[in-house]
Amino acid sequence: MSLREFIARNWHCRQFNRFPLPALALAAAVAGCAQPAGTVQPQQDAGAAPSQPAVTAPPATAAPAPVPDSARPLPPPVPRPSSKPALQSSKHFVRGSWQQLPGWRTDTVEAIWRPFLANCRSIILRTGRPVSNTAPPMADPYAWQQACAAARDLPPTPSADQVRAFMEHWLQPWSVRGPGSEVASGLATSYYEPLVHASRERGGAYQWPLYAVPADLLTIDLGGLYPELVGKRVRGKLDGKRVVPYDTRGEIERPERQPPAIVWVNDPVDAFFLQVQGTGRAVLDTGPGQGSTIRVAYADHNGHPYVSIGKWLIDKGELTLAQASMQGIRAWAQRNPARVKEMLNANPAVVFFREEAVADPSEGPRGAMGLPLTPHRSLAVDPSIVPLGSPVFLSTTQPASRQPMNVVALAQDTGTAIKGPARVDLFWGFGDEAGEMAGRMKQPTRLWVLWPKNEGVPAPAR
Repeated sequence: MSLREFIARNWHCRQFNRFPLPALALAAAVAGCAQPAGTVQPQQDAGAAPSQPAVTAPPATAAPAPVPDSARPLPPPVPRPSSKPALQSSKHFVRGSWQQLPGWRTDTVEAIWRPFLANCRSIILRTGRPVSNTAPPMADPYAWQQACAAARDLPPTPSADQVRAFMEHWLQPWSVRGPGSEVASGLATSYYEPLVHASRERGGAYQWPLYAVPADLLTIDLGGLYPELVGKRVRGKLDGKRVVPYDTRGEIERPERQPPAIVWVNDPVDAFFLQVQGTGRAVLDTGPGQGSTIRVAYADHNGHPYVSIGKWLIDKGELTLAQASMQGIRAWAQRNPARVKEMLNANPAVVFFREEAVADPSEGPRGAMGLPLTPHRSLAVDPSIVPLGSPVFLSTTQPASRQPMNVVALAQDTGTAIKGPARVDLFWGFGDEAGEMAGRMKQPTRLWVLWPKNEGVPAPAR
């Protein structure tokens, strides 16, 4: 099989940091794969695309990216070069006003100040660097030079009024346009960081592995080989001199094929839904490190398309659509322990993890920008429309409710299912309570990107 044939047969949902479930409680039943997007890994390549296709076999573990220090001074502002003028028009945006933003005067906007400064630093430090052909599009750093420099003039912990005044002075709201309308009516879902109970050693109830990256997994960057596939990657393994698809979930579980496990989890459905979220925490109940908590973060995946186990249960007549929630799937697994492996193997996709320390329990996992996510303030967006790093005003409602939820958030993450002008996924936080709320979040939404004044329309680096 040629490489092009391999790509044609196996390219489907190849890149994600979470399985593409828009809202956990509903999408377990109905979610399928969206078209693949740019790489959504916590650590991104900021360099240019290689001239030849890169073929890498990642190590089993990787050191976590350092968290940027938002208190450190930024370099002096850099003038925009004439070769990179600000983008003046876009089919995705319409100029708005602060008066259009529902609840703008009542949001506790000071809550985003520290992560906003971290965003600034991440964006500004990319000034002048070659644009990556594999990482999701980041906000144009030249657009943010003056606004980010001015942000340093505010006190370290400004009041809500000070943050509002800063934003109104430096930023311009741009409403996200939908097809045939001035303001897109979109969809807000939510995700969270789950907690599982685990052990370093297999035994007793701890039978369900969270795997590290296998040594023989190849990640192939296609942009250097086929220009039309810039930003695309496939996964596979070598069979002699041929690249073939990597093992499915069922094949990986054969004893002779199993990659190293970081931990063994005591519940198969917990282990599966942690893969759905892409990152989580594991408390070590027994064995080495007993009593400690670690984070397992997305590192890679086996390249196979996601198959919804909720839909599989519906198709088998085991559950109705209304029953195929996270709670319904758990209940079915408890009633049918002998069929749990059959259910899980219906989904051939597997996420591989790396271990991270939980240095600050109040911080969330790292998103696509490599920065910690902030509960209720970090968004996964479609970066082809909303550049990563941009502040965003989100007007929606609380999960399964009509109670307004109008907040300034930060575009810091991506997800394969997050496609379209006003499609967002809000990070709800850590633990079971966050999971309950995230699972109910499937609300209509409107979106405004807050972009520096006199810097054209919101646009990525180019």
